[in-house]
Amino acid sequence: MHASAPLSSWVASANGHRDFPLQNLPLGIFSRQGEGRRVAVAIGNQLLDLQALVARGLLEGPARAAVQATLGGELNGLFELGRGPRVALRERLLELLVEGAAQQSMVSECLLDSAECTLHLPARVNDYTDFYVGIEHATRVGRLFRPDSPLLANYKHVPIGYHGRASTLRPSGTAVQRPQGQTLPAGHVEPVFGPCQRLDFELELGVWIGQGNPLGQPVPIAEAGEHVAGLCLLNDWSARDIQAWEYQPLGPFLSKSFITTLSPWVVTMEALAPFRCAQPERPAGDPPPMAYLWNPGDQALGALNIELEVLILTQAMVAQGLPAHRLACSNSLSMYWTIAQMVAHHSVNGCQLQAGDLFGTGTLSGAGPDQLGSLLEMTEGGRHPLRLPSGESRTFLEDGDEIILRASCHRDGHVSIGFGECRGQVVAARSV
Repeated sequence: MHASAPLSSWVASANGHRDFPLQNLPLGIFSRQGEGRRVAVAIGNQLLDLQALVARGLLEGPARAAVQATLGGELNGLFELGRGPRVALRERLLELLVEGAAQQSMVSECLLDSAECTLHLPARVNDYTDFYVGIEHATRVGRLFRPDSPLLANYKHVPIGYHGRASTLRPSGTAVQRPQGQTLPAGHVEPVFGPCQRLDFELELGVWIGQGNPLGQPVPIAEAGEHVAGLCLLNDWSARDIQAWEYQPLGPFLSKSFITTLSPWVVTMEALAPFRCAQPERPAGDPPPMAYLWNPGDQALGALNIELEVLILTQAMVAQGLPAHRLACSNSLSMYWTIAQMVAHHSVNGCQLQAGDLFGTGTLSGAGPDQLGSLLEMTEGGRHPLRLPSGESRTFLEDGDEIILRASCHRDGHVSIGFGECRGQVVAARSV
């Protein structure tokens, strides 16, 4: 059964759901009070407990093996099995959840109210790499610091990335404690220590690695898609003043490692398949990718059309009864490099990728003023404050501010799907 058609589900809340219709079925890890962590898919406003399906004999063969691989309360084992069992599980779930399914009564016993469940990071992340493939963001930020040469010479040859801190990845809803660190304020000749004054967000996608590769064996770009399990939303919180002081010569360090927030659902590559499209053509004069980064199939269908949104909710807005205010709406088509190119480049030196590794795309801004994925860009480095509906202004984030990321996919003739939310609220720095 294929879910690209506008099928309906007997789970009423799934039909027309903004994020989780039958066509999505994202994977996640949840728990209820007093119980261990288990695997589920989101369907409308509910969670479907997949281990409960196994216990009722509703999953067999590769679909059952996929669920059994998660018995430790994480998706790493399922990811390592590769695409086949993941697809078998998805196809079986579609059979069980589609309108008119014969075993509806048994499946309904495995549905849980999402409000009664706590969502966790879906996998154990051993390594986290943050890329910089959003060319509009890279150009605009580069122009702030290097007006005559915004993009460095390597940008259009190499998918730039750095090794991030996996230990501080956290699921949506985790408080974001303002970091402390060294900064060099304007007019000072010596650094000072204290709370970050220029706290920012970054609107990104997260890429979950499925099957890994042996040490020393690069992943060919034509096979890179087989090594990607799915995507999520990622907020790469950034302390811009700490970053400005520390980043030369080795790049981001403490300015990024204090927390990175992820949406808890893994939207699988199978659910995203209807929204694949051609990679935008490079501008005339740009260098062609090297052979290990070039694949005609990837250029034809390696991009994804995902709308990305960032909103802010301040304490004053809450007090005034105002809804969250949309700051920007951009699209993943601003990625200069495809996901397959990221995988191929990361492994080309023999680096071993492992199931559950996470990539960040880097900030995905668009070309327009309402498509910017960070306050650094929106305020041009703090020079032009934003005006909010509450009457407040912001150059960077203040304590109590909450940032909300959302994403959705749309295409004529197909049911739209979403990613759920990626939320984080800033709290005051802890004294040192």
